[in-house]
Amino acid sequence: MNINKKKLIVIVGPTASGKTELSIKISKIFNCDIISADSRQFYKEMSIGTAKPSIKNLNEAKHHFIDNISIKENYTAGIFSKEVNTFLEQYFLKNDCIIMVGGSGLFINSVIYGIDDIPKVPNHIRKDLNDIYIDKGLDYLLSKLKVTDPIYYDIVDKKNPRRIIRALEVSIFSKKPYSSYLSNKKKINNNYVVEWYGICPDKQTLASRINNRVDDMVSIGLFDEVKQLINFKHLNPLKSVGYSEIFKYFDKDITKDEAIE
Repeated sequence: MNINKKKLIVIVGPTASGKTELSIKISKIFNCDIISADSRQFYKEMSIGTAKPSIKNLNEAKHHFIDNISIKENYTAGIFSKEVNTFLEQYFLKNDCIIMVGGSGLFINSVIYGIDDIPKVPNHIRKDLNDIYIDKGLDYLLSKLKVTDPIYYDIVDKKNPRRIIRALEVSIFSKKPYSSYLSNKKKINNNYVVEWYGICPDKQTLASRINNRVDDMVSIGLFDEVKQLINFKHLNPLKSVGYSEIFKYFDKDITKDEAIE
């Protein structure tokens, strides 16, 4: 390894595993910035439900790619990859190290390995799939994905309709499995080295942390945040955990306690 190379430290782990706290501690040691690769923290309108770093956290270390776009904008892993690598070119002119942290493996991998040019899908295909989701539910879409792209079916977050719909729309339009566009594992940038660190508390500890986090979100106004976004619930960023459940509460499909659970 060339010790003169710049360094990208990648911290990954499940929700509430402590990634933010660890990344800030490391940033202080190396006096470096942090890139968020959380696929929902990009959006300005989604704060409580995405567990963005607190103001205190943001003051402790400089963060990038948080609150940088609107839910009304189309933002993909491909766009993120280009923007981050352009940013890194400039950042590494004056700095030797940076941290990338997040729970979205697709977005992290897109920066390090690149991503094939996924075709632009006509809006009507996504609309049709969203209508099917509303009418027949997530299990039906999962059954379609299992047939269309069993490789991606095995790895996708099966509670995330946004990613399932994305995979189906690409597969339907291109007549190629979505996973075939994600197979590039050749590092695309040799100007920096990558160090990976994964953290995962034991199952009981993690479940307790998640429960506490949800309770905290509710206490500081999660339901109010989601209520203000009702008119945009058809948008992809809001078809995610922490938002879709509360939309169901406002639609009177489930109780408040059920939404929280």
